[in-house]
Amino acid sequence: MTVTKPIEELYHQRGSRARALHDAGKKVIGYFCCFVPDEILTAFDLVPYRIQGSQSEPIDEADALLEPMACPFARSCFNLALKGRYDFLDGFVAPHSCDTIERMYHIWHSNKPSPFNHLINVPHMMGPSSDAFYRKELEYFIARLEEFTGRKLDLEKLRSAIRLYNRRRTLLRELYDLRRENPPRVSGTEITKVLVAGMGIPAAEHIELVSAFIDEVKKRPAPAPDGLPCIFLWGNEIDDIAFVSLVEECGAHVVMDDLCTGSRFFWQDVPETDDPVDALARRYLSTHCPRSLKPQAGNRSEDLENRFGYIREFISKWKADGAIFYIVRYCDTCELEGPDLREYLTGLKLPVLMIEDDYSTSTIGQLRTRIQAFLEMIM
Repeated sequence: MTVTKPIEELYHQRGSRARALHDAGKKVIGYFCCFVPDEILTAFDLVPYRIQGSQSEPIDEADALLEPMACPFARSCFNLALKGRYDFLDGFVAPHSCDTIERMYHIWHSNKPSPFNHLINVPHMMGPSSDAFYRKELEYFIARLEEFTGRKLDLEKLRSAIRLYNRRRTLLRELYDLRRENPPRVSGTEITKVLVAGMGIPAAEHIELVSAFIDEVKKRPAPAPDGLPCIFLWGNEIDDIAFVSLVEECGAHVVMDDLCTGSRFFWQDVPETDDPVDALARRYLSTHCPRSLKPQAGNRSEDLENRFGYIREFISKWKADGAIFYIVRYCDTCELEGPDLREYLTGLKLPVLMIEDDYSTSTIGQLRTRIQAFLEMIM
C-alpha cells in the first residue's frame, strides 16, 4: 500500500483520527488560524486540531446565529459545530485573527461550549511592543491550560515540541521544493491533500506521512516538458482541492502559494532558544498574514517591497508565470490587501487574476472560463 491511501482517507474523513484519539482518552483542542501555537498544546499532551469547514455542504443552521454577510468559512465551521460534528473537541481556542473569528468565538462559546474555551488576543501591528503583548497573551494561555490540565507546563517538553514541529516544517518545505521542477513531479492538488490530512492528526503522525510521501514523489520519473504555465496562489482558506484542481485541469501547474492553509503556517521555524515562550511569540506574530500590519517603510515602492518582498522570492524561486488571488467573500483583510499586492506584482510584470468567491464547491465550475482565459493570456 502506498502512502497515498492514508492521505486520501484522512483528507476525506476529516476528524476521524482526532475522534478516535478522543475516544481513547486523549484531550483534543480545536483551534482556528495560524496564530495558536501547536507546540504549547502538544507540551501539555493535548492533541491540536485545526478546525475546518466544508465547501461541499450548505450553511443551513449557522445563519440563524451569524449574519449571512460574515465570512462563509467561519460560518461553515460554526454550522458543522451546531450539527455536532465537533463534539469530540475537549477545548476550543480562537485567536483574534480577524473580527469575524473574534466575534464568532463568543457566539460559539455561548451555543456550543467546550470544557475548555479560550480567546487569544493577537496584535495587528507588528513590532517590539506587540511581541511583548503577545508573549503576555501566551503566558495567560499557558496559565489557563495549566488550570485545565491540572499540571504545570514543563519547559523541556515545550522545547521538545518546538523541535518536533520544526521537523515537520522542514519536511513540508522540502515537499514544496519538489514543486520547483518544471514540470513538477507533484501537483498542487496532491499538496493540498497532504496539508489538510495533517490538520487533524498529531504532528508525529503527520511527519511520518510527509516523509513517506516525499520518498514516493522522489521515485517518480521526471515528467516530460509540457509548456504549461506555473501559477502562484494567494488568499486565505483553501482546505478543499476543488479550486486547485480546477486551475490544474484548465492547463497549469500550481507550484507555490501564500495561504493560511498553505505555506503561511509552516514556512518559518521557531528559534530553539533558552526562552521557548519568547521564541514562540516572535515566530507566530511574524506570520505573513493580511491581518497583520508592518510599520510603513519609506516611499510607496519601498513600503510595498517591505510588505511583499517574501512573495517576490517565492515567485522567483518557483518561476511563477502568473498569480491567482482566491479570496473568500467578505474577507475584509484580503480584500484590502489584495489591491496593494496586485500593484506590487504588476510592477514585477507578473499577470494577476483576482477572484472573489463563496466558500463553496458549487460555484467552482463558474470560474472555469475566467481561469482558462487568464491562462491563455499568459501562455
